[in-house]
Amino acid sequence: MKWLILFSLFLAACATEPNRAPVVEQNAVPPVSRNVQIGKDWRPQVYTVKNGDTLFGIALEFGLDYRELAQWNNITNINRIVSGRQLRLTPPSETAVTAPLQMAAPGEVTSPLQSATPVSGQSLASPTPSSSSGMLKSEPLAIEIPYSEKALEALQPSAQAPAAAPVPPVQQPPKQAGEVDWGWPAEGKVISTFSETANLKGIDIAGKMGEPVVASAPGKVVYTGSGLRGYGKLIIIKHDKTFLSAYAHNSKILVKEGQEVNKGEEIGEMGNSDANQVMLHFEIRRFGKPVDPMNYLKPDQHDQGAHS
Repeated sequence: MKWLILFSLFLAACATEPNRAPVVEQNAVPPVSRNVQIGKDWRPQVYTVKNGDTLFGIALEFGLDYRELAQWNNITNINRIVSGRQLRLTPPSETAVTAPLQMAAPGEVTSPLQSATPVSGQSLASPTPSSSSGMLKSEPLAIEIPYSEKALEALQPSAQAPAAAPVPPVQQPPKQAGEVDWGWPAEGKVISTFSETANLKGIDIAGKMGEPVVASAPGKVVYTGSGLRGYGKLIIIKHDKTFLSAYAHNSKILVKEGQEVNKGEEIGEMGNSDANQVMLHFEIRRFGKPVDPMNYLKPDQHDQGAHS
């Protein structure tokens, strides 16, 4: 009997330690991220107007609002600029030079800043000088008041708690350049991609007449019209000091210059103005220079997912 009990205990001990396979933790593959380099502002301070230039085209090439460009250069007729004229590309305030601090001449003695004489506060119970006799007078240290319920209540400390200081609102950190929240401007197949060598300044998205064209990111509409050859009915949105986007070949324009728009807000309808088929030509420009929109748009957010 004793032998049977020992044998049972041996089997139970073996059952409590099962033979398990070793667990090997696999290293997670990091997601592929698009490293977008912002780069420095390459734009010159001054541009010389050439034959065939328009104020709208110059503003687009340097990522500016044509109305501001006209204001900076005192241009009253935006449809006419003279060849050879030099246009400033920055507002006057940005080129102002402050005078340096002047240093003392050799041998000249300078006096340090004089600090204000501190004002000593006086207690309400401290003596005050008399204006007539020069004698000092003081109030008694205590005043006897007849007992009453009202007097007793006045002597009790106030039970009202002091008002809490208002909590200042949390300041959101300023958005850094390049943090524009981009989205697809239209649905459809990408039929032409960006190429610097072939002078293709954006992408072309095929679609049907009248399909919505939406703002790729929040910003301000700085141009609407047909003043740029090859773009048809064009919309330009300025997103910050670095980026703007362009939407060409629209059949209808649904926004006005100066209007603030949100990401995904409809701004036009797809068309074939100044194009051989219905499509949207879309550009993203950094400091006026065209960049590849596919580096900023997320393929998984494109409904059709066709990027050829």
